[in-house]
Amino acid sequence: MKISIDTESRTIEVGDNEKLDLYSDAAFRVLSDLWVKVGWNQKYSYSFSWLGVPIIQLPEDMIRFQEAIFELKPDVIIETGVAHGGSAIFSASLCHLLGHGRVVAVDIEIRPKNRQRIEAHPFAHLITLIEGSSTAPEIVEQVRSHIKPGDKVVVVLDSDHSYKHVTDELAAYAPMVSEGSWIIATDGVMQDLPDVPRGQPGWDKDNPAAAARDFVAANPGFVLETPAWPFNESTLSDNITHWPDAWVRRAGKA
Repeated sequence: MKISIDTESRTIEVGDNEKLDLYSDAAFRVLSDLWVKVGWNQKYSYSFSWLGVPIIQLPEDMIRFQEAIFELKPDVIIETGVAHGGSAIFSASLCHLLGHGRVVAVDIEIRPKNRQRIEAHPFAHLITLIEGSSTAPEIVEQVRSHIKPGDKVVVVLDSDHSYKHVTDELAAYAPMVSEGSWIIATDGVMQDLPDVPRGQPGWDKDNPAAAARDFVAANPGFVLETPAWPFNESTLSDNITHWPDAWVRRAGKA
């Protein structure tokens, strides 16, 4: 797609036929989508830390995530995928600030350096680490054992992002999600990245967003529902995100 920006005339041309006011919501969406693609390729999200721990996430997604956590105030946040540990620390810090909740984090391999960093962190007491495949039945049951009857539970899927693995995770962990809460299939931005240098052909279909859409289509008790912004004095309404079609909400009251 060809995009031409003229700052003097304050217009942006998209393709051969569409001309937009540069200072408009529609132009902002076009520019944001391109910025997300280029930023992903340049590893922009690999440049942040949270309370001393690397966190490979788009800051916009983390702010939206904390809005949802504040609304729900969950008892348990389950995360698949640990990596450096920043996301687990982020969730644990939210639990600390709220004075409520704990984190269960799963990864097929927790490298010794990362485990040591997490276990030495001031919020380590709020995190349970489980090593093993997030879809292995014994690991799923181990995670389930940390949920008490009546707990509010949020699940974040951030491990293997292939369609099959996310589909299997959705089937395994969605039953743990409490009514009104979410299971979040992160990094569906892959669907828009098969043509970028660091992308891979086939990602347009092999991605978490496709898995989430198909899961919702097959499970009427769940809907795709991105949390509403609790504050908005802009004219905008769409997230800048690496997590399109990620927020799968279980029907019922929170």
